[in-house]
Amino acid sequence: MANRIFHTPPLGNLSDTPHHARDVQAPAVISASKPRTSTAPKIPDIPMPPAYRVEPLARYNGTSTASGHGDKWRTQAMRSHRSPSLLWFTRGQGRFTMSGITRGFGPHNLIFLPSRTMYGFEPIGQISGYIVHLPDTDQIALPDEPLHLRFTEVMQQNEITGLIDGLAREIDNDLPGHERALALQGGLISVWLERQMSVMPDNALTPDASRRLVAAFTALIESQFRAHHSVSHYAAALGVTPTHLTRACNIANGHAASVLLADRIHFEARRLLKETDLPVKDIAHKLGFQSAAYFSRAFQKVTHVTPRGFRTSR
Repeated sequence: MANRIFHTPPLGNLSDTPHHARDVQAPAVISASKPRTSTAPKIPDIPMPPAYRVEPLARYNGTSTASGHGDKWRTQAMRSHRSPSLLWFTRGQGRFTMSGITRGFGPHNLIFLPSRTMYGFEPIGQISGYIVHLPDTDQIALPDEPLHLRFTEVMQQNEITGLIDGLAREIDNDLPGHERALALQGGLISVWLERQMSVMPDNALTPDASRRLVAAFTALIESQFRAHHSVSHYAAALGVTPTHLTRACNIANGHAASVLLADRIHFEARRLLKETDLPVKDIAHKLGFQSAAYFSRAFQKVTHVTPRGFRTSR
């Protein structure tokens, strides 16, 4: 059996989840208020980076500032990538949350993330390794579900490190056949992943109903978080009560559903503040807030700094 830890069935197949929980409103990201009547402006997204990238994971170790926050939000807060990504940890340990499910990681662990998979990780001490970004194309045929693989054999560790090094060298080259060589290197990584999935034991990693529900919840967040829906909206879409959804999230990752939702929204806010020159009012509209003032209050409540203060901080 393929070593796929998260298999999210179609939402209609989640009917086996209990509905008898008392329908108590789970904490929403922000307090409810009148729907916004004006239409949010069309704001372009950040342009796509190059299709093939290899970056050192050491850059994600993060730094602390006097406020105690620093750059840790870049790893710990929930986010996603617009293309498939592979994290190969060669040193260090910590915890990661992928599709709403929290697990530990250590040296020689590999995490594969299909495009738009919500994740974050919290290293303990310093980490080393690579994060590899690949294009989402049928030509490479990457797995369509998240993976967490642990490798104890030195040969396996050397194989994936060698494949990543080969891709990195080709990225830096500007020789004839460059694009074709990149696609072939990406294909080799895909084939290697497929072979590891076929020989590694299952280890009872198939999630239970709670974890399937949370995986479906995070997939919905990724597709709808800019609309600024409440937890009740997502629970209704999944056919459960807010209370039951929060209970499932607590089982899967130790946090309430509202925390996951708020974390994803505020990561995006931080990203837009740091990586674009968009005015604060446009970022507020892009994330579904009714006004810049409303966004600023919510942002400051979470980060303890104003949006403009965060943008200008080191």
